[in-house]
Amino acid sequence: MNKYKRLVLNILIFAVGSFGSKIFALILNNLYTKRIDPVGFYTKSLIETIALFLIPVFTFSLTEAVVRFGLDGRYDQKKVFTNASVMIFAGMGMMLVVVPFLQFIPILRPLRGYSLLLCVYVFASSMRSLCSQFARSRNLVKIFSFDGIAAMLTLFIFSLIFISYMDLGVKGFMLATILSDSFSALFLFLAANVHKFFDTKCLSRRLSEKMLRFAVPLIPTTVMWTLTGFSDQIFISNMHSSRVQLGEAAAGIYSAATKVPNLLSMAATIFSMAWNMSAITENRSKDKREFYTNVLDAYRSLLFVCAAGLILLVKPLSGLLINYSTFPEYSRAYLYTPMLITAAVYVCLNHFEYGIYTATKHSRSAFYTVAAALCSNLIMNAVFIPLIGIQGASLATCMSYIICFGLRLQDIRRFEPFKVSVSKFVINTVLLFIMCACVIIAEDEYFLYALLPALLIVILNLRELKQVIVRLIKKERRKSAQ
Repeated sequence: MNKYKRLVLNILIFAVGSFGSKIFALILNNLYTKRIDPVGFYTKSLIETIALFLIPVFTFSLTEAVVRFGLDGRYDQKKVFTNASVMIFAGMGMMLVVVPFLQFIPILRPLRGYSLLLCVYVFASSMRSLCSQFARSRNLVKIFSFDGIAAMLTLFIFSLIFISYMDLGVKGFMLATILSDSFSALFLFLAANVHKFFDTKCLSRRLSEKMLRFAVPLIPTTVMWTLTGFSDQIFISNMHSSRVQLGEAAAGIYSAATKVPNLLSMAATIFSMAWNMSAITENRSKDKREFYTNVLDAYRSLLFVCAAGLILLVKPLSGLLINYSTFPEYSRAYLYTPMLITAAVYVCLNHFEYGIYTATKHSRSAFYTVAAALCSNLIMNAVFIPLIGIQGASLATCMSYIICFGLRLQDIRRFEPFKVSVSKFVINTVLLFIMCACVIIAEDEYFLYALLPALLIVILNLRELKQVIVRLIKKERRKSAQ
């Protein structure tokens, strides 16, 4: 099958499997903001982020290695899964010793009372990730996609029970997630015949070392990526200013503001899953640079057009995703969302670059670029937040992701010099910033002011997207004629 068709087919399969789960996710966020106040919402967000921090550390990021080595025909899949499983279980044992002490760190004080549930939460999530990524490595994308729908359905049901009916708040969220991930891991273990690939006779020190050499550099990369995304809320909740509103409630409002940008991130996740598989399988092809250029052009166009649409509809979308009825403090969250949507565009573009890092096994290079993003994010947070509050965190996040993208683009083109239209990125980004300013300054009347730059983005990107599609069709016809 043609590489472009394979990429599109995988995107469609992942999209079908993810669409239902995304709808449930939207409904759940409405439930969370109705039943959990801004302070509790911050605690929920903190728990989710700490889990994202703990999982790569104590699984040694081996789920990434499972995909990379599992898709590579030179390695036996049974050996890959067995070695990864044993090392991950060892890491989970280490986690049990460390997690209870986290609550004594001052900035993590909201974790007090959640240590045991956090351990179970991380374990269940790690098991689900291991099984799902191994299913991907075996190209079982239909089972992988079905699991996405089933997992969100069970999460929705358990959330209704524990949060809406039993009113357990943050603990209810954790219980619902634990049970959903556990059922998902069990389903994948059986449906994808994962259990048939675990055999202690396949333990190999040599393969384990290879997988660790690939995965370990990804640990600080993933950890710093998580810190970059969450440092904003840490700063907002712990800083004090006489000029602007800060504190845990403000951090909760900021967390709610990230939900509309998550629509873009969720869609990009679908692309990333398919793209990583294509980048790995096409790594040795002769025309991979042309492939990278064509895919990036199309991806960039879609991202900026979607981002413009989200910013244009930011207020009604926020009203759909965030429930203001119980806690009216959430009603102004939409003002901080446009800058985060722009940041989400560059998160998605960074994931594209990460796919190339993974395919070419340049995982260490990814670390340095994220380190630069984290440092810049921390500095800008310290400067901007005391001056302009929550909006300063949004701006710091956006700028740090743009910096990371620029550094990665320059680095990747050292060993894969594919063509990139830098001017298109600059023009699109400037137009998005203009739209952000319209929302922040004009508030209720922003739509009329933001409409013109949105149309310019559509015109600019649809023209190029059409050219890419035509080019791909011609390429396919030419191959068929041969």
